[in-house]
Amino acid sequence: MAWLPSQNEISAVLNLDGPKRYSYLIKHVADEEKIWGLFRDGSWALAADESGTQLVPVWPHFKFAEMCSNGVWDGFAPKEIPLKAWLERWIPGMLKDKRMVAIFPTPNDKGVSVEPKRFEADLQEELANYE
Repeated sequence: MAWLPSQNEISAVLNLDGPKRYSYLIKHVADEEKIWGLFRDGSWALAADESGTQLVPVWPHFKFAEMCSNGVWDGFAPKEIPLKAWLERWIPGMLKDKRMVAIFPTPNDKGVSVEPKRFEADLQEELANYE
């Protein structure tokens, strides 16, 4: 059965700081073998940091992504990305495009910016626990 976070879990996780949400995301993405982005009209939602570097925002579950589908991302909807596709296509694509990953933004926090290679290494390390 697919994981569905309870309202209590969602509230508790939203109160975690960025690094703790990062750890939470790594565990759940490895466990569920999928990651979530926001998508609209053939395009994925992007953000930018203070230096103008493009960021690809991701979440561990559609419920968390859905909470951010307003403001600049109004009209975007959560869309699942299989973990295999994330590792094989998205990570190389972000490296080529010089993008970073915005880990688990919330309505009140921009999330943690991570280099794609570091994110990939952390995911691979967690996945090794499942083998």
